Amino acid sequence: MIKVLHKPLFYVKYLMDQQKVFYSQSKKFYSFLNLIDEKQIATYFQPILCLKTGKTIGFEILNRPLKSKAFKNVELFYEFIGKSGQLYWIEKFLRRISLKRHFNQVKKKPEFRDQMIFINIMPQVLADPSYRTGDTLELLNLYGFLPEQIVLELTEKEAVTDYDQFIKAIEHYKKQGFRLAVDDTGSGYNSLKTLIKLKPDFIKLDKSLIRDIHSEDSQKLLVELLLNYAKSSGTQVIAEGIETQKELSMLQKMSVDFGQGYQLGRPEQELFSGTLI
Repeated sequence: MIKVLHKPLFYVKYLMDQQKVFYSQSKKFYSFLNLIDEKQIATYFQPILCLKTGKTIGFEILNRPLKSKAFKNVELFYEFIGKSGQLYWIEKFLRRISLKRHFNQVKKKPEFRDQMIFINIMPQVLADPSYRTGDTLELLNLYGFLPEQIVLELTEKEAVTDYDQFIKAIEHYKKQGFRLAVDDTGSGYNSLKTLIKLKPDFIKLDKSLIRDIHSEDSQKLLVELLLNYAKSSGTQVIAEGIETQKELSMLQKMSVDFGQGYQLGRPEQELFSGTLI
Protein backbone atom coordinates (compact mmCIF):
# COMPACT_ATOMS: atom_id res chain seq x y z
CA MET A 1 0.00 0.00 0.00
CA ILE A 2 2.82 2.44 0.83
CA LYS A 3 4.45 1.85 -2.54
CA VAL A 4 1.14 2.56 -4.32
CA LEU A 5 0.67 5.82 -2.43
CA HIS A 6 4.18 6.93 -3.36
CA LYS A 7 3.64 6.49 -7.11
CA PRO A 8 1.69 9.75 -7.60
CA LEU A 9 4.37 11.65 -5.66
CA PHE A 10 7.11 10.22 -7.84
CA TYR A 11 5.10 11.14 -10.94
CA VAL A 12 4.59 14.73 -9.76
CA LYS A 13 8.31 15.02 -9.00
CA TYR A 14 9.09 13.67 -12.46
CA LEU A 15 6.81 16.27 -14.09
CA MET A 16 8.37 19.08 -12.06
CA ASP A 17 11.88 17.94 -13.02
CA GLN A 18 10.89 17.78 -16.71
CA GLN A 19 9.37 21.24 -16.46
CA LYS A 20 12.67 22.57 -15.10
CA VAL A 21 14.60 20.90 -17.93
CA PHE A 22 12.20 22.32 -20.53
CA TYR A 23 12.43 25.80 -19.02
CA SER A 24 16.23 25.64 -18.96
CA GLN A 25 16.39 24.46 -22.58
CA SER A 26 13.88 27.11 -23.67
CA LYS A 27 15.98 29.87 -22.09
CA LYS A 28 19.09 28.47 -23.75
CA PHE A 29 17.39 28.31 -27.16
CA TYR A 30 16.12 31.89 -26.81
CA SER A 31 19.65 33.04 -25.93
CA PHE A 32 20.96 31.03 -28.86
CA LEU A 33 18.56 32.76 -31.28
CA ASN A 34 19.73 36.15 -30.05
CA LEU A 35 23.34 35.15 -30.74
CA ILE A 36 22.60 34.13 -34.34
CA ASP A 37 23.13 37.67 -35.53
CA GLU A 38 26.17 39.08 -37.30
CA LYS A 39 26.64 41.68 -34.57
CA GLN A 40 26.78 38.94 -31.94
CA ILE A 41 29.43 36.85 -33.72
CA ALA A 42 33.13 37.77 -33.71
CA THR A 43 35.37 36.32 -36.44
CA TYR A 44 39.04 35.49 -35.89
CA PHE A 45 41.76 34.37 -38.28
CA GLN A 46 44.59 32.07 -37.18
CA PRO A 47 47.54 31.60 -39.55
CA ILE A 48 48.80 28.20 -40.68
CA LEU A 49 52.52 28.14 -41.47
CA CYS A 50 54.91 25.97 -43.41
CA LEU A 51 57.26 24.69 -40.70
CA LYS A 52 60.17 24.59 -43.14
CA THR A 53 59.98 28.04 -44.74
CA GLY A 54 57.85 29.99 -42.24
CA LYS A 55 55.48 31.08 -45.00
CA THR A 56 51.82 31.56 -44.04
CA ILE A 57 49.89 29.25 -46.36
CA GLY A 58 46.39 30.07 -45.14
CA PHE A 59 44.08 30.84 -42.24
CA GLU A 60 41.59 28.93 -40.17
CA ILE A 61 38.47 31.03 -39.67
CA LEU A 62 37.01 30.88 -36.16
CA ASN A 63 33.56 32.29 -35.38
CA ARG A 64 32.93 32.95 -31.71
CA PRO A 65 29.69 34.19 -30.13
CA LEU A 66 29.79 37.01 -27.63
CA LYS A 67 29.66 35.83 -24.03
CA SER A 68 26.26 35.04 -22.54
CA LYS A 69 24.86 33.46 -19.38
CA ALA A 70 23.48 30.52 -21.37
CA PHE A 71 26.80 29.70 -23.06
CA LYS A 72 29.78 30.25 -20.81
CA ASN A 73 32.25 29.17 -23.48
CA VAL A 74 32.48 28.56 -27.22
CA GLU A 75 32.42 24.76 -26.83
CA LEU A 76 28.98 24.85 -25.15
CA PHE A 77 27.64 27.06 -27.95
CA TYR A 78 28.75 24.68 -30.71
CA GLU A 79 27.63 21.66 -28.71
CA PHE A 80 24.15 23.19 -28.55
CA ILE A 81 24.21 23.85 -32.31
CA GLY A 82 24.93 20.17 -32.95
CA LYS A 83 21.83 19.16 -30.98
CA SER A 84 19.54 22.01 -32.00
CA GLY A 85 17.97 20.42 -35.07
CA GLN A 86 18.84 23.63 -36.97
CA LEU A 87 22.36 22.67 -37.94
CA TYR A 88 22.15 23.27 -41.68
CA TRP A 89 20.94 26.88 -41.69
CA ILE A 90 23.28 27.81 -38.81
CA GLU A 91 26.27 26.34 -40.65
CA LYS A 92 25.22 28.23 -43.77
CA PHE A 93 24.93 31.45 -41.78
CA LEU A 94 28.40 31.01 -40.23
CA ARG A 95 29.95 30.06 -43.57
CA ARG A 96 28.60 33.25 -45.15
CA ILE A 97 30.00 35.35 -42.30
CA SER A 98 33.39 33.63 -42.63
CA LEU A 99 33.77 34.30 -46.35
CA LYS A 100 32.32 37.81 -46.16
CA ARG A 101 34.71 38.89 -43.40
CA HIS A 102 37.69 37.21 -45.05
CA PHE A 103 36.81 39.06 -48.27
CA ASN A 104 36.66 42.38 -46.38
CA GLN A 105 40.09 41.68 -44.89
CA VAL A 106 41.55 40.81 -48.30
CA LYS A 107 40.34 44.14 -49.70
CA LYS A 108 42.57 45.85 -47.13
CA LYS A 109 45.41 43.32 -47.41
CA PRO A 110 45.47 41.96 -51.00
CA GLU A 111 48.70 40.04 -50.32
CA PHE A 112 46.52 37.38 -48.64
CA ARG A 113 44.15 37.08 -51.62
CA ASP A 114 45.27 33.68 -52.93
CA GLN A 115 45.94 31.85 -49.69
CA MET A 116 43.88 28.93 -48.44
CA ILE A 117 40.83 29.42 -46.24
CA PHE A 118 40.10 26.70 -43.66
CA ILE A 119 36.41 26.60 -42.73
CA ASN A 120 35.05 24.32 -39.98
CA ILE A 121 32.08 22.20 -40.91
CA MET A 122 30.22 19.56 -38.91
CA PRO A 123 29.84 16.32 -40.91
CA GLN A 124 26.14 15.95 -39.97
CA VAL A 125 25.26 19.07 -41.98
CA LEU A 126 26.12 17.24 -45.19
CA ALA A 127 23.50 14.59 -44.44
CA ASP A 128 20.87 17.14 -43.38
CA PRO A 129 17.60 16.94 -45.43
CA SER A 130 17.81 20.73 -45.88
CA TYR A 131 21.28 20.42 -47.46
CA ARG A 132 21.39 21.93 -50.94
CA THR A 133 24.40 21.54 -53.19
CA GLY A 134 25.75 24.72 -54.70
CA ASP A 135 25.28 27.03 -51.69
CA THR A 136 29.01 27.33 -51.03
CA LEU A 137 29.83 27.85 -54.73
CA GLU A 138 27.33 30.72 -54.81
CA LEU A 139 29.16 32.35 -51.90
CA LEU A 140 32.53 31.87 -53.60
CA ASN A 141 31.24 33.48 -56.79
CA LEU A 142 29.86 36.37 -54.75
CA TYR A 143 33.21 37.08 -53.08
CA GLY A 144 35.54 35.99 -55.87
CA PHE A 145 37.22 32.98 -54.26
CA LEU A 146 38.09 29.71 -56.00
CA PRO A 147 37.00 26.27 -54.71
CA GLU A 148 40.69 25.24 -54.62
CA GLN A 149 41.29 27.88 -51.94
CA ILE A 150 38.66 26.48 -49.61
CA VAL A 151 39.58 23.71 -47.19
CA LEU A 152 36.56 22.13 -45.51
CA GLU A 153 37.77 21.23 -42.04
CA LEU A 154 35.63 18.39 -40.71
CA THR A 155 34.93 18.60 -37.01
CA GLU A 156 33.20 15.78 -35.15
CA LYS A 157 31.32 17.32 -32.25
CA GLU A 158 28.55 14.82 -32.94
CA ALA A 159 28.77 11.39 -34.55
CA VAL A 160 27.76 10.91 -38.18
CA THR A 161 24.55 8.86 -38.36
CA ASP A 162 24.34 8.37 -42.15
CA TYR A 163 27.92 7.64 -43.18
CA ASP A 164 27.05 6.71 -46.78
CA GLN A 165 25.30 10.05 -47.35
CA PHE A 166 28.22 11.80 -45.69
CA ILE A 167 30.73 10.15 -48.06
CA LYS A 168 28.61 11.06 -51.10
CA ALA A 169 28.42 14.71 -50.04
CA ILE A 170 32.18 14.89 -49.47
CA GLU A 171 32.88 13.35 -52.87
CA HIS A 172 30.59 15.96 -54.41
CA TYR A 173 32.60 18.77 -52.82
CA LYS A 174 35.91 17.23 -53.89
CA LYS A 175 34.74 16.96 -57.51
CA GLN A 176 33.98 20.69 -57.42
CA GLY A 177 37.59 21.40 -56.45
CA PHE A 178 37.25 21.92 -52.70
CA ARG A 179 39.97 20.53 -50.45
CA LEU A 180 39.39 18.50 -47.32
CA ALA A 181 41.00 18.40 -43.87
CA VAL A 182 40.22 15.98 -41.05
CA ASP A 183 40.42 17.80 -37.72
CA ASP A 184 41.42 16.39 -34.32
CA THR A 185 43.22 13.38 -35.83
CA GLY A 186 44.46 11.09 -33.09
CA SER A 187 41.80 12.11 -30.60
CA GLY A 188 39.50 9.13 -31.10
CA TYR A 189 37.95 6.43 -33.25
CA ASN A 190 35.71 8.67 -35.37
CA SER A 191 38.50 10.88 -36.72
CA LEU A 192 40.62 7.83 -37.64
CA LYS A 193 37.66 6.21 -39.41
CA THR A 194 37.04 9.43 -41.34
CA LEU A 195 40.73 9.62 -42.20
CA ILE A 196 40.79 6.13 -43.72
CA LYS A 197 37.52 6.52 -45.62
CA LEU A 198 38.01 10.00 -47.08
CA LYS A 199 41.72 10.25 -47.94
CA PRO A 200 41.80 14.01 -47.18
CA ASP A 201 44.22 16.63 -48.48
CA PHE A 202 45.24 17.53 -44.93
CA ILE A 203 45.43 15.73 -41.60
CA LYS A 204 45.23 18.07 -38.62
CA LEU A 205 46.92 16.50 -35.61
CA ASP A 206 44.99 17.01 -32.40
CA LYS A 207 46.62 19.29 -29.83
CA SER A 208 46.65 16.41 -27.32
CA LEU A 209 49.33 14.79 -29.51
CA ILE A 210 51.35 18.00 -29.76
CA ARG A 211 51.39 19.09 -26.10
CA ASP A 212 54.88 18.35 -24.70
CA ILE A 213 55.70 16.11 -27.68
CA HIS A 214 59.39 16.88 -27.18
CA SER A 215 59.33 14.86 -23.95
CA GLU A 216 56.65 12.22 -24.63
CA ASP A 217 57.91 9.21 -26.61
CA SER A 218 54.44 7.67 -27.02
CA GLN A 219 53.17 10.85 -28.70
CA LYS A 220 56.20 10.96 -30.99
CA LEU A 221 55.56 7.38 -32.04
CA LEU A 222 51.91 8.03 -32.88
CA VAL A 223 52.75 11.19 -34.81
CA GLU A 224 55.42 9.29 -36.76
CA LEU A 225 52.86 6.63 -37.67
CA LEU A 226 50.45 9.30 -38.91
CA LEU A 227 53.25 11.00 -40.85
CA ASN A 228 54.10 7.70 -42.55
CA TYR A 229 50.44 7.16 -43.39
CA ALA A 230 50.17 10.69 -44.77
CA LYS A 231 53.27 10.27 -46.92
CA SER A 232 52.01 7.00 -48.40
CA SER A 233 48.56 8.47 -49.17
CA GLY A 234 49.70 11.85 -50.55
CA THR A 235 48.29 13.77 -47.60
CA GLN A 236 49.93 16.73 -45.84
CA VAL A 237 50.03 17.11 -42.07
CA ILE A 238 49.18 20.16 -39.96
CA ALA A 239 50.08 20.15 -36.26
CA GLU A 240 47.56 22.08 -34.16
CA GLY A 241 48.04 23.69 -30.78
CA ILE A 242 51.77 24.45 -30.96
CA GLU A 243 52.41 26.56 -27.87
CA THR A 244 56.14 26.33 -27.11
CA GLN A 245 59.45 26.59 -28.94
CA LYS A 246 60.37 23.07 -27.81
CA GLU A 247 57.21 21.62 -29.37
CA LEU A 248 57.88 23.56 -32.57
CA SER A 249 61.50 22.41 -32.77
CA MET A 250 60.52 18.77 -32.33
CA LEU A 251 57.84 18.98 -35.01
CA GLN A 252 60.32 20.58 -37.40
CA LYS A 253 62.80 17.82 -36.62
CA MET A 254 60.11 15.24 -37.42
CA SER A 255 59.44 17.00 -40.77
CA VAL A 256 55.79 17.87 -40.07
CA ASP A 257 54.58 19.94 -43.04
CA PHE A 258 52.59 22.73 -41.44
CA GLY A 259 51.74 24.13 -38.02
CA GLN A 260 49.19 26.23 -36.17
CA GLY A 261 49.09 27.52 -32.61
CA TYR A 262 49.88 30.36 -30.23
CA GLN A 263 53.62 29.92 -30.79
CA LEU A 264 53.11 30.79 -34.47
CA GLY A 265 50.27 33.27 -34.19
CA ARG A 266 47.20 33.75 -32.01
CA PRO A 267 43.74 34.17 -33.57
CA GLU A 268 43.19 37.82 -34.51
CA GLN A 269 40.33 39.73 -36.09
CA GLU A 270 42.59 40.88 -38.91
CA LEU A 271 44.70 38.86 -41.34
CA PHE A 272 48.41 38.76 -40.50
CA SER A 273 51.46 36.65 -41.26
CA GLY A 274 52.48 34.25 -38.52
CA THR A 275 56.13 33.75 -37.59
CA LEU A 276 58.43 30.89 -36.65
CA ILE A 277 59.85 32.40 -33.45
